[in-house]
Amino acid sequence: MKIKLTSWNVNGIRAVLKKGFMDFFNENQSDILCIQETKAHPDQVEILLKGYNDYWNSAEKKGYSGTAVFSKIKPFEVSNGIGIEKHDNEGRVITADYEHFYLVNCYTPNSKRDLSRLDYRQNEWEIDFLKYLKHLETRKPVILCGDLNVAHTENDLANPQTNKATKSRPGNAGFTNEERGSFDNLINAGFIDTFREFTEGNGHYSWWSYMAQARARNIGWRIDYFCISPQLRPNLKSATILPNIMGSDHCPVEIVLEF
Repeated sequence: MKIKLTSWNVNGIRAVLKKGFMDFFNENQSDILCIQETKAHPDQVEILLKGYNDYWNSAEKKGYSGTAVFSKIKPFEVSNGIGIEKHDNEGRVITADYEHFYLVNCYTPNSKRDLSRLDYRQNEWEIDFLKYLKHLETRKPVILCGDLNVAHTENDLANPQTNKATKSRPGNAGFTNEERGSFDNLINAGFIDTFREFTEGNGHYSWWSYMAQARARNIGWRIDYFCISPQLRPNLKSATILPNIMGSDHCPVEIVLEF
């Protein structure tokens, strides 16, 4: 049995519904679709996805953050958050329990342009979130997907030199040494960056600024991921980015697994 999983930061579900979301959804026919940055509660959205179960985790703050999962396959159980109150009011994590794996849909906190949230992200969120993933992994393998708000290596963004840390500056949000180090910790804990199992080099991005025709010029960042427990590597058949899908400043990413 093949399962296609897709992840997309839609930058507002109500906005993207006016920009071709349903056309993409109907054509792509993912078995499981995870979205981030919904910026809405489900009662604010008119969306009917026939044949799919839907699960939402909305932020307490209206119009902010939020995640959702749409799944043809009904999970055994679905939970919101990671069980730590200080992290769980922004709708950032949904975990769905399936036969062969846990699926964790995540929208990692942005460190902000002035890096005012870097300390929280680095010294609280990233530590607790990785512990949460490893705890799940004691029961069954994990698939982590979502906007992780970091370009891991210099191949994961178009202009690494102007964004990286130097002696005089800490680097730009999403490419600081601290954020990249947290992704190193994820990899060192055994998780596999699925896209890099199939594709090397730069030029492959999932987010582009709305400024200076960045998308048309492909001046982007790869900050949207599927990462898997090593036990699932034999099941992984493909990992792709869909840069031609419009409607958000991000594009979808997807993997196919076979069981």
